[in-house]
Amino acid sequence: MAQGIKALRYIQLGQETTAGSEVDATTLWCGVGAFEDRQGIEEVNADVAIMSGDGTTYTAYELGAIAFEPTPATFEQIGYIFTAGIKNADGVADGSGSGYTYTYTLPTTAANTVDTYTIEAGDNAQEEQMLYSFVESFNLSGKSQEAVMVSANWLGRDVATGTKTGSQVPPDDEQIIFGKAVLYIDAVSGTFGTTTQSKSLLAFNIDVVTGVQPLWSADGSLQFAGLKYTAPEITMDLTFEHDTSSIAQKAAAVAETPKLIRIKIEGSSLTTGDTYTYKTLIIDLAGHWSAPFDALGEINGNSVVTGHFKSHYDLTETAWGQFLVVTDASALV
Repeated sequence: MAQGIKALRYIQLGQETTAGSEVDATTLWCGVGAFEDRQGIEEVNADVAIMSGDGTTYTAYELGAIAFEPTPATFEQIGYIFTAGIKNADGVADGSGSGYTYTYTLPTTAANTVDTYTIEAGDNAQEEQMLYSFVESFNLSGKSQEAVMVSANWLGRDVATGTKTGSQVPPDDEQIIFGKAVLYIDAVSGTFGTTTQSKSLLAFNIDVVTGVQPLWSADGSLQFAGLKYTAPEITMDLTFEHDTSSIAQKAAAVAETPKLIRIKIEGSSLTTGDTYTYKTLIIDLAGHWSAPFDALGEINGNSVVTGHFKSHYDLTETAWGQFLVVTDASALV
């Protein structure tokens, strides 16, 4: 009998054509994680004239989970998180260029729908799988001299044994590097991505609760019947140099002035199309600073300051925002 070896662990994904119907994996996830079986086992509390009770239990529901631990985000794989947590999106060719744009617009007057995945994970001793998998929450973060990191919490119908899809090899992906980011902050009467905040951003941390939840209903099964879509929650912390840019934003926080914030990060070159020349990640978020900035901090003797941003639909901009990815892949695989 095989004994499990940490070095032989894996996570594989396949995008489901029909939610909840198993598909073979089409890619390896470049990160770390392991399944958690959240089967709802309950014990019956009864007076049965036995000191210890009789140990009667029942299963009220089945549920699986897997946490993708923080790992360097790549232009090729970050779309899996967005597709399963924000909105299903197809790649759109950037004119005659080699880039394809995936636009994950945040919902406003109607809910988005997401695509689900079959996830396989395990090691050389056992393969397990989870169907109808979606992203409940995710985090993006970045700081000076490092890659942008992504983590995600997935839920699915259950965790069950299965057969590993073979012939998957580590993808040749490109990491998204914080140092190539550009920060823009504009008034809501303007346009995302107009006013650059140069030499100011030192770190960001974005938390997204997607609002996608299991629908538990009487449907002849212990598994959830489908998905329901509630309001997402998005917060962002930005750490700045204590400079002209951050001083202006400190004043905006006190004045409760709404803002449009864009973080744009480019990668390697593509064949130039109508809009893009490089692999790109763009994060556009409308909202307001949710509190006065923190007291002055310090990094290596340098004064820094952190602001806390609450993202939401803006009536003036008539938009909430989006996550956008440009890569050379015509489809998520």
